[in-house]
Amino acid sequence: MGTERPLTCLDRLFARLDREPERPTHIDVPTMGPHHIVLLTAIMAFYLAIVWAVLTTSWLVRLDWQLMFFRPYQQWPQIHAFADHFVVLGQRGPTAVLVAAWLGWRSWRQRTLRPLLALAVSLLLLNITVGSAKIGMGRLGPHYATVIGSNEMALGGDIFPSGHTANAVVTWGILAYLASTATARRCLSAVSAGMALGVGLTTVYLGTHWLSDVLLGWAAGLLILLALPWFEPLIERADLWSLGRCNQLRAQWRAREVRGAPAPATTGSPVVLGQEPATEEAFGRAP
Repeated sequence: MGTERPLTCLDRLFARLDREPERPTHIDVPTMGPHHIVLLTAIMAFYLAIVWAVLTTSWLVRLDWQLMFFRPYQQWPQIHAFADHFVVLGQRGPTAVLVAAWLGWRSWRQRTLRPLLALAVSLLLLNITVGSAKIGMGRLGPHYATVIGSNEMALGGDIFPSGHTANAVVTWGILAYLASTATARRCLSAVSAGMALGVGLTTVYLGTHWLSDVLLGWAAGLLILLALPWFEPLIERADLWSLGRCNQLRAQWRAREVRGAPAPATTGSPVVLGQEPATEEAFGRAP
């Protein structure tokens, strides 16, 4: 008597991939509750405090210079090669492609564009807010510093806040934001926090950013994730419009295929060669 082979992890994975795509009947969309607003306000206060501490050349700037002179990349040169590769996880191009591929698969499986639209909105906010702050404050990085002990502000740089750090917070944090279960959200939050922490400290190790740049990058990324619930109604309208438009195009394509199909052949009585067709006279009429 044969026994069935137990399913392996790979078997379960392929079974999951073979399921028909379905649109969730209910999506748990984050909302701006009181606790959410308090956290957003606290992060905003922290953001402004970091900016003020740098503008006034406070103890934070002195700590920046101490770390720069310490030169971590010279203290631990054995991890320099790994750090050069690890910091790529904070670059906008590679990380956006990886996360968009995963969220695109989710969009196809669930028949909703919300994951991709949420990613697009978060990246747009990231480019606007972080890009404007970089250009507006114009801080130079450690490798281009001009005066020892100064804050290096308004000198045409684009280092404050750290774009790598803010991008790591947003692109990996959006996975936790879009998680469908509480367990997945907690796990992905821990992973994204570790990724953002590692990328930020790696830039300090490489000497490409001041520590205060990284602190402001963490705050900037968190502000974007915390502000996303305000854009959920816009994301929902865009999702419904795009899906409705796709359904219209699909219906038009099917109608065009039906109109272009050949007409079905008419059915009738078979005609045998050499024999005249049957008529009423052949069978005779009733008297």
